[in-house]
Amino acid sequence: MTDTTHTLTTGGPDSGLDERLSKELDAFNKEAAGGIAPAEFTVRVNDADGGLVAGLSGWSWGDRAGIAMVWVREDSRRDGWGGKLLAAAEAEAAARGCRTIMVSSFTFQAPAFYARHGYQETARVPGFPGGHEDVYFLKALPA
Repeated sequence: MTDTTHTLTTGGPDSGLDERLSKELDAFNKEAAGGIAPAEFTVRVNDADGGLVAGLSGWSWGDRAGIAMVWVREDSRRDGWGGKLLAAAEAEAAARGCRTIMVSSFTFQAPAFYARHGYQETARVPGFPGGHEDVYFLKALPA
């Protein structure tokens, strides 16, 4: 779509656009939150050869933290790494002054895992492929 001064396009992945949007929204959000900026963190587990066994990425913003992604290599999924990742993320969030941490998980992923680790379900969003739902969780962190 084009008018005399603007062009609107639709396309596939665009890392440059994603980076710019993130920068602009971070600035807007920081201003709206009284100068408090979100900060990212990661937790990783490597094997003796340096291969990635498990990882978690998250963020903190004020007194709230969130888990964005969690992954454990298939051959290590029964070794307790998921719980260790959560514990490390929760400790990092608490050290940053966060009082709660949130995460979402599709029903085909790990909602029971989060519930076992003390996360309380707060919402479900239906309508994902295969009849799945996106389940949202929240957990209070120790002071």
